[in-house]
Amino acid sequence: MRSRLLLPFVTITSATLFLTACGSGSGGSGGTDASGVAARSDAVPTTDVVSAEKKDAAAAKLLPPGTTDLTVAISVGGTPPGTTYLSDGKTLTGQDVDFTKAVAKVLGIKLKVEQASFEAILPALDSGKYDFGASNFGVTDERRKIIDFVTYVNDGQGFAARKDSKLTDITDLRQLCGLNVATGAGTTFEATLEKNKHVCTDAGKKAYQVQTYSESSAIWSSVQQGRSDVVMSTINGLRYAVAHQPGLKFLNEYHRLDVGFAFKKGTRLAPAFQAAVNKLIADGTYDRILKKWGTAGSAIKQSRISPPELKY
Repeated sequence: MRSRLLLPFVTITSATLFLTACGSGSGGSGGTDASGVAARSDAVPTTDVVSAEKKDAAAAKLLPPGTTDLTVAISVGGTPPGTTYLSDGKTLTGQDVDFTKAVAKVLGIKLKVEQASFEAILPALDSGKYDFGASNFGVTDERRKIIDFVTYVNDGQGFAARKDSKLTDITDLRQLCGLNVATGAGTTFEATLEKNKHVCTDAGKKAYQVQTYSESSAIWSSVQQGRSDVVMSTINGLRYAVAHQPGLKFLNEYHRLDVGFAFKKGTRLAPAFQAAVNKLIADGTYDRILKKWGTAGSAIKQSRISPPELKY
């Protein structure tokens, strides 16, 4: 692999990001409530749960010979626990960031971090532009045809809406008929919604409309302002948003998915990354990362390489 320069976890270009931080709190991680959701806090969690991690010789030995540094693509523009900025407007933080940094320390490698739009990362892996992607990529059978994954959490698909919405738990997409559904561009949520749009017309009902956005702040603005009726997004992201923004309610989990680091198909990096994640699970750093971001419900017992998609 080509030698690359080490860059800290900062943005390559500056941007403005709306941070969802409403309600009371004294800063810090704020802890978690009984459901494992991050407690309300005005601050993005800043607890350092990674820097003490040490290189593991056994895991590092699994890397292709000569691998000392890698380029990772991360999508920015979300809200915690997804990747966002600290208050300096430059430093990246989030659950994916912490897991990426921790794995790099276990493997003893340097990282060059590049910002990219979510929908652009997976196609760019095949060209070698990036060595891997880390942006809460759900493992689906369709993606596994062209991408290799190394799992590190279990998240999935869910729904949320304004508190004054009449919507309750969504167990059938026909409950969305005639509504405007907001979601992220290039995501499994968009794919699920588009693939199943016919369920409404098949039932003689008006199809729902899929509204896609590149930034989660735009998604939540569309709901708060009534342009969208409901949001389909990550379970963890929805719960965090509901805990930190007034006037929202989490509806339910719809479909669970494993989440993993994404690589070009046939990568030789997968065994090393799998060993690194399992090392983090064994030494407790894994649980500390989840606790920081209030996502203990997404824990896995061991990392796997490109497992089959979890079925309904």
